[in-house]
Amino acid sequence: MARQSAGRCGAIWVWAALALLAALVASLLLGARPIPISAIWQTLLGESNEYSPLILHGRLPRTLLALLAGLALGLSGILMQAITRNPLADPGILGINAGASFAVVASVGILGLSGQVAIITAALVGTFCAASLVFVLGNLRAVAAHPAHIVLAGVAINAVLTGLCSAITLLNPSAFDRLRFWNAGSVDIMTLTPVLYASPLLLTGVLLALVLASPLNAVVLGRHTAAALGVRHQHILLMALLAMTLLIGTSTALTGPIGFIGLMIPHLTRWLIGQDQRRMMFLACLLAPLLLLAADILGRFMLTNGIRVAVVTALIGAPVMIYLIRRPTSESS
Repeated sequence: MARQSAGRCGAIWVWAALALLAALVASLLLGARPIPISAIWQTLLGESNEYSPLILHGRLPRTLLALLAGLALGLSGILMQAITRNPLADPGILGINAGASFAVVASVGILGLSGQVAIITAALVGTFCAASLVFVLGNLRAVAAHPAHIVLAGVAINAVLTGLCSAITLLNPSAFDRLRFWNAGSVDIMTLTPVLYASPLLLTGVLLALVLASPLNAVVLGRHTAAALGVRHQHILLMALLAMTLLIGTSTALTGPIGFIGLMIPHLTRWLIGQDQRRMMFLACLLAPLLLLAADILGRFMLTNGIRVAVVTALIGAPVMIYLIRRPTSESS
């Protein structure tokens, strides 16, 4: 049985890797103007051709950003569901995305800051503050609060911060003009500079999440069980908060708020290979970018000028969330 299970997991990983590779190639090839694969290969080798500007200042940055953002959103979703022990936890639902969004909107609309460094820094600060506030409020009334308390705290914080973001942008028309495309959630960028700047932060968050995978297997069993197994729950919680800050804050600063990836990927990986957090995270590193790339490619062909990727993920994710809520509690736990 163990060999069969290992073989099944290996086959799933291989197929997921091949599908991700195909999505990466398709993201470079497909769009309003199709590009021959030979032109892409020549451009990547440093040979200039008529498609090189479109590849280097459109398709390649967009594809790499979708790859990194998918990694960040998928792993942060697994971290969130593990430490809250709630299958409906998601960075968007718990207000973590809203914290990053509010910090960016406030820094641009009130402080007048600009530039990628300032925006990413603001998003990191907003993410950490929102995540900390959610967990503090969710654990005020008990040493081992029910996971629903954290979700309710996150929903409340999300509502407040979203309202504040709307108020700032409506009262500041210039900030609204600068932020309206960012607020829509998109991976459509024209240069590699933001990706190169943010990639060390994102990759650090990815490595930290993978390091936490093994102790998270104890954390999901509950605080007391984790302590009995020698896992320091508070230490793991703080490390998870740091990982989520790096992952969510940086990706949100680059793409704007993109929802539902962090909700769907943990359920998909859990359904495919079981509850082991290590296997789930490694598979999420393949499936989350695949899902985001597929949503971006699909969005390019919807309507005349395409649709932002956040809209496509919402169209996919909303029915999934409704299905999860309507499932019996025994299934979703």
